[in-house]
Amino acid sequence: MVSLSQVTVAFGGFDLFKDISFLINQRDRIGLVGRNGAGKTTLLKMIAGHQPIDSGIISKPSSLTIGYLPQEMKYTNKGSLIDEVRTAFAEVLVIEKEIKKIEISLETRTDYESKEYLELIDNLSHLTDRFHHLEAGGIESKIEKTLLGLGFLKTDFNRLTSEFSGGWRMRIELAKILLQNPELLLLDEPTNHLDIESIQWLEDFLKDYYGAVLLISHDRAFLDNVTNRTIEISLGRIYDYKVSYTKFVELRKERREQQMAAYVNQQKMIGDTEQFIERFRSKATKAIQVQSRIKQLNKIERLEVDDEDNADMHFRFPPAPHSGAVTLELEGLTKNYGSLNVLNNIDLLIERGSKIAFVGKNGEGKTTLSRIILNEIEYDGICKHGHNVKVGYFAQNQDELLDGDRTVFETIDQIAVGEIRPKIRSILGSFLFSGEDVDKKVKVLSGGEKSRLALAKLLLTPVNLLVLDEPTNHLDMRSKDILKQALIKFDGTLIIVSHDRDFLNGLVNIVYEFKDHKMKQYLGGIYDFLEKKKLATLKELEKKISVAQVTKVIETTNNKEQYFEKKEQEKVVRKVKTQLTACEKKIDEIEKLIASQDFVLANPSKFNVKIDDEFYAKYTEYKNQLNDQMELWEKLQLEIEELEKLN
Repeated sequence: MVSLSQVTVAFGGFDLFKDISFLINQRDRIGLVGRNGAGKTTLLKMIAGHQPIDSGIISKPSSLTIGYLPQEMKYTNKGSLIDEVRTAFAEVLVIEKEIKKIEISLETRTDYESKEYLELIDNLSHLTDRFHHLEAGGIESKIEKTLLGLGFLKTDFNRLTSEFSGGWRMRIELAKILLQNPELLLLDEPTNHLDIESIQWLEDFLKDYYGAVLLISHDRAFLDNVTNRTIEISLGRIYDYKVSYTKFVELRKERREQQMAAYVNQQKMIGDTEQFIERFRSKATKAIQVQSRIKQLNKIERLEVDDEDNADMHFRFPPAPHSGAVTLELEGLTKNYGSLNVLNNIDLLIERGSKIAFVGKNGEGKTTLSRIILNEIEYDGICKHGHNVKVGYFAQNQDELLDGDRTVFETIDQIAVGEIRPKIRSILGSFLFSGEDVDKKVKVLSGGEKSRLALAKLLLTPVNLLVLDEPTNHLDMRSKDILKQALIKFDGTLIIVSHDRDFLNGLVNIVYEFKDHKMKQYLGGIYDFLEKKKLATLKELEKKISVAQVTKVIETTNNKEQYFEKKEQEKVVRKVKTQLTACEKKIDEIEKLIASQDFVLANPSKFNVKIDDEFYAKYTEYKNQLNDQMELWEKLQLEIEELEKLN
């Protein structure tokens, strides 16, 4: 589909990419990962055709359809939600017109073997396939299904798009792109403004999508659930692995360990050889051996170890000042925006040291309650802080709250007092702002840099209640892990609004779900909550079965038949699970074979193996076997899910 060959892009005197090459194939599910500033967004823009390259070639068919969701965009639409989303099907009308035009042309032509005639046939075939992929029928039902999946309500459909916040307008653009069914989806941080339920819906959509997907995300769980290939950008180079993110991290570590071991062994051999040459260079009796060693040394292909970007922010929160046993108490708290009720009669008691997650669909009041706790907005009822409670806050709209005209240094300097002032540069260095970086204007910073700057501000005043609203949206994987560890060690009380399941896992011990103007408590971690929610949803579905349906089932099926039917289904499930286990074992074996072949290719001088057509044929065979097994695994996984639904 898309081929990048020897692509180089330079910025400000340094190479962002240097001679990178890779292919995007149909049905690929690629996760593009790397540190903030590594060039992930730039790479997506290049493939989408929105940014030029300095050298190299990006090849793609002229007929290829691409859907590109940028991380930040300007919104110009002004109509209703439903009318705006209907524009996604404009391509259907264009294709219908083109098909009719070609059909009329073919009816009048008799040059059946000419190049022009064959090109028309080929174009007609492509357009017809495209028309079927778009599934032009049932447009309204597809729109409704997509909008509901992304968290919109039916009552939203006739609202003007200008009434929605930036996060919701991003969902509108995502809905339009998904409904267009492009052959290649390029998604830059698509989960940033989605809640957990919408993320899970998007996961299911992308897993079954007919085209190729290349996406940027710092959500480990989302990457693992969607992707089967990972491309890392690090220091201008790319590392391509045919596995999901977590497996990639393991293989990347193993590869570096193998490279390091081979490098150390080679360096020892080189050192020993050089020592021999130096020792016996002047002895005539050893002249032949010395010359032989010199030739041997000159022929050695020097091994290299992949460069690794080890720049990490490092910090820990100051010790929390001592506070009372109760950190926060709400009684009968209600919040209305005009006639719109967001929170209704909320009671809540938070004890010192609790680690709490606020979850739920966007617009249910999570951020509103966060701002009430900070006393930023008015409300009805009681919101009472405990004795000596000091609050630190990380806002979701951090880019809007920071003064874009101040420099990084000035942003910290304006609030630093006392003994902190001499430590400003040290603090900024801990958050990867060093040298000239501290003199940058805030408005030119990336989303990740702004998030790091906001976190640095939190260190300036010791607090015992941290309220964090979506702090991970723009942080790379390593920065998220470092923040998570700092929060685990934080000895105060934590309230965090987040949709990032992997980040919340092991961090929080209480989950509050916001729904229908209320809050419901779930004790345990985020995956405990999701499991309970799944069970609750199943029970609700069971309740929706009408009495007439139940009566009909009882009339047509007796208990004995149900028993044997269930047993037979369980037997089929066990059989498919056995096949799945065998498939996973086979995938693991093939991946190890490919890894060993990769190691030989990277170190040809170390092994007595002939790198010829036969070697590459075997290598290709392993790759094909892996693709076949991955397709089988996906098929078996879907089969198990369908069977378990029947149980």
